[in-house]
Amino acid sequence: MTTIDPTKADFSRGEALFKAPSQFVKGVVRVTDLPQDGRAEIAFAGRSNVGKSSLINALTGQKSLARVSVTPGRTRELNFFTLGRDGQLLLVDMPGYGYARASKAEVKGWTRLIRDYLKGRSELKRLFLLIDARHGLKESDREIMTLMDEAAVSYQGVLTKADKPKSAALAAVEANVAAELAKRLAAHPQLIVTSARNGTGMPELRAAIAALAPNAVVS
Repeated sequence: MTTIDPTKADFSRGEALFKAPSQFVKGVVRVTDLPQDGRAEIAFAGRSNVGKSSLINALTGQKSLARVSVTPGRTRELNFFTLGRDGQLLLVDMPGYGYARASKAEVKGWTRLIRDYLKGRSELKRLFLLIDARHGLKESDREIMTLMDEAAVSYQGVLTKADKPKSAALAAVEANVAAELAKRLAAHPQLIVTSARNGTGMPELRAAIAALAPNAVVS
């Protein structure tokens, strides 16, 4: 997989985009209730308990923007948040897939919501696929990747919890995930390694998101 190093201007755009506090817009349980104002969107998806809420909070610098829970499957809606001074970009926190302490009917409903959103949302500029650095890709991740490949939805791999494994184990997971993503049609060529705990990868992730924002400027 090709490495694409952000420039100083990329980092500046990322810093500028996240200067303004993010605000909750709405939670959606049906695709008919999605925002209709045409704003560009980026989404975060991953297996239950991948650390999505912690990552979003670290990314935005707001400790309680996205709810953090030790219970997998806590996020049960598509939650929309503003990014940027004028809210020109929307961040979408998606329900975790895979294991969740919920009924089969509830899990089926969340899965349908995720699939319907990914397959038919023209406002979605990129999905950031969160992958636990301790475990690498699972079959549930590959199912989502195949869905996005078929729907031609751009997505980018983000390793979470990079502070957990030993350096050699982390390097092995990073190499394996990068190699697998390189074979995928709609995958972005840069894999971002992050830790919500110590801030690793936050500037790179902010820069990648800012590149997708309309009228992004350098502060």
